[in-house]
Amino acid sequence: MIAYSEVCAFTNTPGQGNRAGVVLDAADLSEKEMQSLASFVGTPETVFVTRLAPGAVRVRYFTPTQEIEFCGHATVALGLTLAQTGHWTGQPLHLDTLAGRVPLRLDSEAGVPTRVWMRQPDLQVRAVPASLRTELAEALGIDSRMIHRGLPLAAASTGGWSVVVPLLDRLILDGLEPDLPRIEALSVALDVISVYAYAPVGVNRFATRDFAPRVGIPEDPVTGSAAGALLGLLASQGRLPVRGERACGLIAQGHALGTPGEVEVEVEMRGQHVRAVHVGGQAVLDREGVWTRPLRS
Repeated sequence: MIAYSEVCAFTNTPGQGNRAGVVLDAADLSEKEMQSLASFVGTPETVFVTRLAPGAVRVRYFTPTQEIEFCGHATVALGLTLAQTGHWTGQPLHLDTLAGRVPLRLDSEAGVPTRVWMRQPDLQVRAVPASLRTELAEALGIDSRMIHRGLPLAAASTGGWSVVVPLLDRLILDGLEPDLPRIEALSVALDVISVYAYAPVGVNRFATRDFAPRVGIPEDPVTGSAAGALLGLLASQGRLPVRGERACGLIAQGHALGTPGEVEVEVEMRGQHVRAVHVGGQAVLDREGVWTRPLRS
């Protein structure tokens, strides 16, 4: 039997934020078994530790339907799990992922682990053809006039590609009625994981929703990788206030699903160039379980 945990990331309240499966002992699992276990757990993503060594952890991420290169909320969930189980006490640590090396930083209060920060893979940005603006709006169930013309619409990645779509306000965001088959078709055409809609709610605060039917997730509750890509993109275009070569922002997501969470983002800048994107959040254990491994033929 294989033990696993379900951990709620980007919140300190069980049942809120975004749940991730965490498997600390996956060294002997085949790819097929990891996929089966991820489907069994049923969380948006499950992270598997395939090698645990001092200062370095090798991981793989699976949705219920397929493997992906990187997942932000599962990384936060894993970091807090490692800290709470005594595998990590705050010393330098990095994850080896399919998207590259991801350094982690641990915040503690009175010796109690409280928050995990991850330096995400380097920001990448691709233009989205203007001709697709109307299609993206219709796929989200809105008129193209509801798309914010003063904020960027682009494909961005800090580990996983998303199309970020700016909306005029949060009321529009909360009222979206996505056409998931159309979103999946657009995601395939643009070679992205998800369509990530966002609306400004303050100078450096945004509300978001993330639709990822291409990887078996109709709507992701709280998305760390997309949050990092979005704020990295905004910082690179001068859309966030910068103090001391650092831009900070907060993403609120999950309210539409009744599972609110918050993602903190710090962007290191050198002029208009993004040097690094750090995403942080809390996490809390929701439940634990075991999976009975099928007999191998």
